[in-house]
Amino acid sequence: MTRYNVYGLGNALLDIECEVEPDVLQHLGIDKGVMTLLDEDSQNKILSHLDGSATKRTCGGSAANTMIAISQFGGKAFYSCKVANDEPGQYYLEDLLRCGVDTNLQHHTPEPGITGKCLVFVTPDADRTMNTFLGISSSFTDAELMPDAIAASTYTYIEGYLVTGEHSKQAAIKAREMATAAGQKVALTLSDLNMAKFFKQGLLEMIGPGVDFLFANESEAFQMADTQDLNTAIQYLKTLTKGFAITRGPKGSLIFDGEQLIEIAPFPVKAIDTVGAGDMYAAAVLYGITHGMDWAQAGRLGSLASAKLVTTLGARMATADVQALLGELQAV
Repeated sequence: MTRYNVYGLGNALLDIECEVEPDVLQHLGIDKGVMTLLDEDSQNKILSHLDGSATKRTCGGSAANTMIAISQFGGKAFYSCKVANDEPGQYYLEDLLRCGVDTNLQHHTPEPGITGKCLVFVTPDADRTMNTFLGISSSFTDAELMPDAIAASTYTYIEGYLVTGEHSKQAAIKAREMATAAGQKVALTLSDLNMAKFFKQGLLEMIGPGVDFLFANESEAFQMADTQDLNTAIQYLKTLTKGFAITRGPKGSLIFDGEQLIEIAPFPVKAIDTVGAGDMYAAAVLYGITHGMDWAQAGRLGSLASAKLVTTLGARMATADVQALLGELQAV
């Protein structure tokens, strides 16, 4: 008997979002359009340059965004992460609970330290650039896992960012093994081009003998397959996973359901902020497939949800707007 549709694990990060012009990133020496890991001093220096700029603070982290959206759709989600016993950590826990997501933080007393933060820079071209200090999240281990919740979840969803730390990578591998042993399914997201570029071997270790479903954008799939040819990338991903989704921005997405490749049409919109688009896509697909939709329907919901998300600032939509997507999907 499953209690959760999806059990997620990933880095808990307090997102600090700011709209900037590209020349600001150039001035600060920040690589545009990717996620870069920083130490605390480097992040604080960047924050000091933003003094006086309008910023928005939300609880984030890739897998957290996905679990929250699943809950907003009406699904049941659990999230394992690590925060410190500071104000941002307490805020993080309260926000998860407000969103209806169960978490290991309800059962584990937080340790002294600093909760991780992610500076999210949004440029006028709707691109997002992330500079992350993991803080205590870098010490995520299998102690943060909840075996009973994993065994009670239809899918365990693993965030690719966990590959950057040896202990967090091993925790991801253990979560995959726990889910498989319990007869449940495993999904993994590659998370970011830099993960595929610099941590490919670690991602392959996390995937192990294979997962049930893999989420990637086109550039991540190309990087993993060491190609710029879509068909070659598709054939490579088939060696890693039973099924997968490749998101292609305004070109829509592709889903391989284990037998056939399904082309998912895009919903054309004017994007103003692409933060969290992949997280929302994964949430909608996982919600759909655990609530009676076939892969084509679930992919269509993913396409619609991610399109709606990028028309607003931030990685999260209002719950009423998320739930309205289900009705909107039937109308189109």
